[in-house]
Amino acid sequence: MTRTDVTEETEGSEPGGYAAARLRLLTEGARSGPPRRRALAELTDDWLAGLFGAATGGHTGVSLVAVGGYGRGELSPRSDLDLLLLHDGRDDKAVAALADRLWYPVWDLGLDLDHSVRTPQQARKTAGEDLKVQLGLLDARHLAGDLGLTSALRTAVLADWRNQAPKRLPELRDLCAERAERQGELRFLLEPDLKEARGGLRDATALRAVAASWLADAPREGLADARRRLLDVRDALHLATGRATDRLALQEQDEVAAGLGLLDGDALLRQVYEAARVISYAGDVTWREVGRVLRSRSVRPRLRAMMSGRNGGKPAAERSPLAEGVVEQDGEVVLARTARPERDPVLPLRAAAAAAQAGLPLSLHAVRRLAATARPLPTPWPAEAREQLVTLLGSGRPTVQVWEALEAEGLVTRLLPDWERVRCRPQRNAVHLWTVDRHLIETAVRAAGFTRRVHRPDLLLVAALLHDIGKGWPGDHSVAGETIARDVAARIGFGRADAAVLATLVRHHLLLVETATRRDLDDPATVRAVAAAVGTERTLELLHALTEADALATGPTAWSSWRGSLVADLVKRVAGVLAGEPAAETEAAAPTAEHERLAVEAFRTGGPVLALRAQTEPPADPAQPSDLSDLSGLSGTADASGRGPGDSGAVDPAGNVPEPLGVELLIAVPDQAGVLPAVAGVLALHRLTVRTAELRSLPLPDGVDGSVLLLDWRVAAQYGSLPQAARLRADLVRALDGTLDIAGRLVERDAAHPRRRGVEPPPPRVTVAPAASRLATVIEVRAQDAPGLLFRLGRALEAAGVRVRSAHVSTLGANAVDAFYVTRGEGVPLPGEEAASVAREVEESLRG
Repeated sequence: MTRTDVTEETEGSEPGGYAAARLRLLTEGARSGPPRRRALAELTDDWLAGLFGAATGGHTGVSLVAVGGYGRGELSPRSDLDLLLLHDGRDDKAVAALADRLWYPVWDLGLDLDHSVRTPQQARKTAGEDLKVQLGLLDARHLAGDLGLTSALRTAVLADWRNQAPKRLPELRDLCAERAERQGELRFLLEPDLKEARGGLRDATALRAVAASWLADAPREGLADARRRLLDVRDALHLATGRATDRLALQEQDEVAAGLGLLDGDALLRQVYEAARVISYAGDVTWREVGRVLRSRSVRPRLRAMMSGRNGGKPAAERSPLAEGVVEQDGEVVLARTARPERDPVLPLRAAAAAAQAGLPLSLHAVRRLAATARPLPTPWPAEAREQLVTLLGSGRPTVQVWEALEAEGLVTRLLPDWERVRCRPQRNAVHLWTVDRHLIETAVRAAGFTRRVHRPDLLLVAALLHDIGKGWPGDHSVAGETIARDVAARIGFGRADAAVLATLVRHHLLLVETATRRDLDDPATVRAVAAAVGTERTLELLHALTEADALATGPTAWSSWRGSLVADLVKRVAGVLAGEPAAETEAAAPTAEHERLAVEAFRTGGPVLALRAQTEPPADPAQPSDLSDLSGLSGTADASGRGPGDSGAVDPAGNVPEPLGVELLIAVPDQAGVLPAVAGVLALHRLTVRTAELRSLPLPDGVDGSVLLLDWRVAAQYGSLPQAARLRADLVRALDGTLDIAGRLVERDAAHPRRRGVEPPPPRVTVAPAASRLATVIEVRAQDAPGLLFRLGRALEAAGVRVRSAHVSTLGANAVDAFYVTRGEGVPLPGEEAASVAREVEESLRG
C-alpha cells in the first residue's frame, strides 16, 4: 500500500479538524497546566480512535494502546505520541496494513511518533529485555479496539514487574544514577534538562515505577505538585520555542517565565529548583528504602528466624544509642522511643548533628516527627543548641544529606528564617556550581577541613554558613549580609564580641582574594587598608580559612595554587602590620643582575630582549622568590604526559593536581610608546593568558641618555604548550615597528573560529578605585573576557596618555576583572577629574 493510498483512505477521520482543534487548544489562554494536558490527550484519543475505527472496520483481536507519557494522559504541546498496536497474531499482513493507516496520518501532521506493533507475548518479552520498554508499559492505557487484549497485557505487565522487582529495581536505580552522572543535578544547572537531569521528570516516573512494584513507596507530600510544576514549565518551553525540547536554555528563560506569569528567569529557575529538590529528596529516601527491603529479603530464612523476636517472626531491629533521644536503626538515624520532641527544642539539632557525625541519613519518619511536634528554640538559643549546630556544620561531607533532610521538611527556615531568601536561589555565574543555599553548605563542608588551622572553629563554621546570606537582598550582598550575620549571631547565642567577628567575616569574605589578585601588594596602602578592615590577627586567621573554603566550594576555576600563594602573601604582610610592624613605604626593588643584563642587551640591540622562566611551584614562604627554571630555549613541545613546560605534576594530600602556576616572562625594551598593547597583543596571538603584569623603567649606565622599560609578567598557555621564545621576540619586534597588524590578526582569528552566540553579556564597566594607593591611580575594569581584551585595554590606556605601572589580571568564569595602576608621565597619581576622564575613555573604547 502506498502513502497516497493510506492518506486517501483516512480522510474521513478528518485530520484537518484535529489539527485545527489542537491549534485552538494550544493558543487559547483559558486553559493551561494539567487541564490543557488532559484536554490535549482527550482530543488526541478521540482522533486516534476515529482513525482506528475507520481502518479496522470493526475487526477484533487488535487494540491501540497509549504508553509512556501519553499513557499517563500528559501531553505537552510538542510531546511525541507513544503508541503500541497490540494484536493477537492471527493476521500479520492485515495488522501491518492497519499500522500504515494509523501512523501515516500522524506523520502527515508533523507529530513525532514512537510506535511499535506487538503481540502481548512479544510485548512482555521485550519488556523483560528492555527496562525502558517495561517502564512505558506500566502506564499503558487503552485507546481503541479490543479492551480485553489491552487489559490482559496491563495485568500481565504489572504482575511481571512486581515479581521481578528485586532484580529490576537495582537496574532502575543504576539507570537513574548513570543518567544523573551524565546530565547533572537539575536544581543546580543554569540550563537544565527538565526531563533527564537528576530530580527531573524521568526520576519522577521512576518513583512511580517503584511504587507500582509494591516493594517501597516514595514520600508523597509535595511530589505530585513538584512534578506538575516541571510539566508546566515544559509546556511553556514548548510553546515559546515551537520545538519538542526539554532543555531550558538561558535565552528562553525570560519568555518561558512570562508564559507562566512569573517575574523573570530567576523566579522561573527558583521554581524549577524547588521542584527538583523535592523529587531528588524523594528519590534519595525511596532508593534507601528499596535497599533496606532488598537487604532484608536477602537474609536467609533460618537466620531471619534466629534474629526474630516474638512479633510474628518479624526480625527485631537493633537500636544503637547515638545521643540523648537519638538512636541508629537499620542504617538510619531515628528518634529513641523515649524521645519527646514537644518537650526538647534542641532535639532536631541534636539528631542532625548525631546523624552527620555518624555519617548516616536522618530517617524520613524522624524528620517529619520533629517538624510536626518539636518546640521552637528560645531566643537566644541555649548553649547546647549552638554547639549542636556547630557540630553539624563541622561534620564534613555527611552534613549535606542531613541538611537536605532538614530542608525538605522546613526545619532549616524554622531555625534560621533568613535562609528563606537564599533557598534554591540561582547564581547566574559560570564560576558557581551551586545555588546559593547549597554553596553555603559546601563552604561549611570545606571549612570543616580547616578547623585545625584556626583558634575558633565555631566562628569559622558559622561564618561559612552565613557568608552569602545577603544574596537575595538589594545592593551589595556583603553589606546586607553583615547586618544579617550580626542578628543571626545574637539569635543563636553568640556574645557581642563574637557577633562582631562574624559580621566582619561576612562583610569582608571577598576582601583577601580580591585584593591579592587585583592590587599591588608592594604598595603599603594596600596592606594597611586590609589590616584596617580586618582589625585583629585572629580575625585575619579566620578570614584566610574562610576565603579558601569559599573559593573551593564555588567551583574548580575559583581557586588555584597561584591564587592561594597570592592570598598567603597578602595575609603574611597584613599579619605583620597587625602585629605592630611598620608598613614602611616600599621603594622599587633594586634591579637584579638578570634585569640589568636584559636592559643592557636591549640597549645594545635597540630592540626587545626576553626571557621565559617556568614557575613550577608556589614558594613555601610567599615572601621568598618562586622556584624558577630557565626556559629561554623552549622548543614548545609537551612531554610524554601531555603537559607543556611549566606544568606541575605535584599532587596535594587530597589527591588533587594543582593548577600550573605558569611562566615568568621578562621583557626589556628601549623606552617607547605602545609597549603595553604590543606585548599584550603578541601574547594574545600566541594564546597566552596574562595573570599579572608589572612595568618599570630602568636607567641606563652613567653617561647614556634614555631608559629601558622592564616588563615582568606571569603568563600561562591556554592550550597545549608554550611558544618558543624566539617566535615571541620576532613577533614583538614586528608589533613595535608597526609591521604586525595585531588588531587585524585577532579579527581574522575570531572570524575563522566564531564563538557560539549565547546570552548578551552586560556592558563593560570601568571605574576609579577610591583611595586604593598613594603611589598611583587604580583603574578597575570589569568586562566579558575575550581574546585580545588586554591588548584593547593597553591601547586605550596609551591613547589616554597615562603610564601603566602594573596590572593585576583576574578571570572569573566569563568575566575579566582587571586593575591597572596608572600615573602621569612624571610618575604621580592622576587628579580626580583626570582619572574619571581616563576611566570614561577606556570604557567607551571597550563598548565601541
